[in-house]
Amino acid sequence: MDGVQAWVSKHKLGTIGGIWAAAVGGSFAANNRSSTPALKPSLRLIHARMHAQAITLAVLSGAAIYHHFHDQMEANRQPIGGLTGR
Repeated sequence: MDGVQAWVSKHKLGTIGGIWAAAVGGSFAANNRSSTPALKPSLRLIHARMHAQAITLAVLSGAAIYHHFHDQMEANRQPIGGLTGR
């Protein structure tokens, strides 16, 4: 798990772009399999893009919350015995 976190930390934009592309593809595929054949392909693509944007916002929000609490925990850590190591 640490290796995955390190890779994602190094390649943030690529990770977000990959999640967005996977969400567009998944949503478009799900919309194509639905029982509403009356929708035009352009409308299905618009819906897929909207779903992908919602997923991407959720992922970005989760990442921001994670970083906020992680940084807060790091700032609150105090050295053992009050020594600063100097």
